[in-house]
Amino acid sequence: MKKFIFLHVGFETPTDEIKKAWMGWFTKHSDKFTDSGNPFMPGKEVTATGVKDLSHDKNAITGYSIIKAENIEEAVKIAQDCPIITSMRVYEAAQM
Repeated sequence: MKKFIFLHVGFETPTDEIKKAWMGWFTKHSDKFTDSGNPFMPGKEVTATGVKDLSHDKNAITGYSIIKAENIEEAVKIAQDCPIITSMRVYEAAQM
C-alpha cells in the first residue's frame, strides 16, 4: 500500500449538516486513514521577501488527511466521495 496526502481546500462555517457529512466520510473510509488530520486555523505564508496573512476562505488549505491506497486512482475515488467545500488535492507520498 502507498500513502497519499489529501489537502482539504475551502472553508465555510460548519453547520450540523456539514459536520455530519464529514464524520460520515471519515467513518466510511476509516480502514484507509493512517492520520485523519486536524482542521487548520488561518495561517501565514513565509517567503524570501516577507510574511503575509493567509485568508481563511473558499481558497484556503483548511486541513489534511493521510490515507493508504493501492494507487492514486483509488485515492482519487476516496477523495471524490468526500463532502468537499471547494476541492481536495491528492498527492502520493514518496517512499524514501
